[in-house]
Amino acid sequence: MQISAAALAKMIGATVEGDPEVVITGPARIEEAKAGQITFLANPAYEHHLYGSEAAAVLVSRAFQPKDPVSATLLRVDNVYETVRGLLEVYQTSESSATVRQVSQHACVEDSAELGPDVRIGKFTVVSAGATIGAGTVILDQVFIGPNVRIGANCTLYPGARVLRDCVIGNDCTLHANVVIGADGFGFLPDGDNNYRKIPQVGNVVIEDNVEIGSSTTIDRATMGSTLIRRGVKLDNLIQIGHNVEIGANTVIAAQAGVAGSTKIGANCRIGGQVGFAGHLTIADGTNIQAQSGIARHIREPNQALAGSPAFGYRDWIKSSLLYARLPELYKRLARLEKKLEP
Repeated sequence: MQISAAALAKMIGATVEGDPEVVITGPARIEEAKAGQITFLANPAYEHHLYGSEAAAVLVSRAFQPKDPVSATLLRVDNVYETVRGLLEVYQTSESSATVRQVSQHACVEDSAELGPDVRIGKFTVVSAGATIGAGTVILDQVFIGPNVRIGANCTLYPGARVLRDCVIGNDCTLHANVVIGADGFGFLPDGDNNYRKIPQVGNVVIEDNVEIGSSTTIDRATMGSTLIRRGVKLDNLIQIGHNVEIGANTVIAAQAGVAGSTKIGANCRIGGQVGFAGHLTIADGTNIQAQSGIARHIREPNQALAGSPAFGYRDWIKSSLLYARLPELYKRLARLEKKLEP
């Protein structure tokens, strides 16, 4: 997408300072921006990059005052981060539209599948019997949609995503590359000879509206019933969600976290990377959990901040970490005191 600074300013409600006719071809980070690109400055720590930048235009706050001359056109806005978010959304939509414009002749769409208006399907994608795809949804190359899957409107599924039989995805959802929705839950029954017999997994996964799931994240189908991902949830890459888990609305989880089966995580929680949850737990709304923590008990009180493995109160964890770092010194002091007290 190519656009003049003046036209872009009109689109985003910015004030132009500099050449309004300079052509912008795409976004870039401020430390990497080249001629024709637009970047932004919101964190003062990056200001030094501005003065030597080759960028065509830079988004800055209305209050920003440069310390040195700037060659780029400045676009002044009320909220830099929010403007950048909207701008990137425009570029992403433009790129997706250019990628797939129709159902590819190399796709396999079963006759009984239902495609809504403006659905776009890429090369080597399979849409199985009985599947339903909502209006405006974009399914890129090499995606597998299983039998009787329902996908809502205006979703985007990136290459390699798999949505297996009977699973349901709401509107405005994004599944990044190699996401797997609806693999069997980890259910096995030991017998007397230490062999394990598989427990059939006959449930599904239900994902509500406005959910985004990062690359290579897996969400297992329920043994019975549904694994539930509520509206507005954001999952990072490489997360494992076990069978019959429920994740509450607007909860965000960072990479490499794992949630064992039947645990219920509340709404508006924030969970750091590599956090591990034992199974059959209840986690209260608004819980914040530090990265690499281990959760092995119910969290009943809402809006707590936790850290450690096993996790406990964040402030107490900070104090304990400071003491732990001093253990070698304290041990030496204790040894000296013991020696003095020896008869």
